[in-house]
Amino acid sequence: MAARRITQSSINWSALAERVPASQKSSFGAFKTKSDIYVRAVLANPESPPKIDWAYYKRLIPVAGLVDSFQKQYDGLSVPYPKDNVSKLVDAEIEESQCEISNYKKASEQRIQNYQKEIAHLKALLPYDQMTMEDYRDAFPESALDPINKPTFWPHTPEEQVGYKSKEQLEAEAHGHH
Repeated sequence: MAARRITQSSINWSALAERVPASQKSSFGAFKTKSDIYVRAVLANPESPPKIDWAYYKRLIPVAGLVDSFQKQYDGLSVPYPKDNVSKLVDAEIEESQCEISNYKKASEQRIQNYQKEIAHLKALLPYDQMTMEDYRDAFPESALDPINKPTFWPHTPEEQVGYKSKEQLEAEAHGHH
């Protein structure tokens, strides 16, 4: 009568347990226990319902047609196995995740190449303790002191310069508050 019989859980609990964060171990344990109870309850029942001796009841019950009516209803009853209309969604989600993972890997490989170029550049430089101010200006033009084209005040940090605005001030100006 049953379309498919569940003989055991198809979940790989040990592989799943490895992926559960420590903060959710107790919830995971409760879920596994509920699942085990369900599987045991299914296995405790026979695969098909017990056969009914309709002739015995026809002899025993005097109301004409009552047992025949029950038999017809009982034989007509079928509980279908639920349709699987979630697996396609899960497969689509897995495929989407795989796509995101591969895109992230590609982007990471690009970042790694850029960082390796930066490392190679830094290794090719003179050690800082051997650099002159001119060597530093040539290696890092964006952060070197340039008193002629970009004069700065001591201690030469952005906060101490004329016209400096903090993040808060810039945000307030962007939102129109003064």
